[in-house]
Amino acid sequence: MATDYDAPRKTDDELSEDSIEELKSRRVDKSASSVDVDETEQAEGFELPGADLSGEELSVRVIPRQYDEFTCSRCFLVHHRSQLAKEVNGQMVCRECAA
Repeated sequence: MATDYDAPRKTDDELSEDSIEELKSRRVDKSASSVDVDETEQAEGFELPGADLSGEELSVRVIPRQYDEFTCSRCFLVHHRSQLAKEVNGQMVCRECAA
């Protein structure tokens, strides 16, 4: 809730003058404003990103792996040689997967 710091503040006398009925009506108004929404009904309207994209064409230029790069045998990402942690039986592993 936004607070206007320039507005005059109530004194202790004015605060004690607030009636119980007024306070109760404020409480009821706040609880009436909340809406109970079923999450499953709301989620049915969303279209998930796993839709059929067989008719789409790629618009990204693919560059072949360079001489100073390797493909990690665990995460299958292409890394620079400086990220090579170890090589086991001819399979290269990056630092992130080796950690």
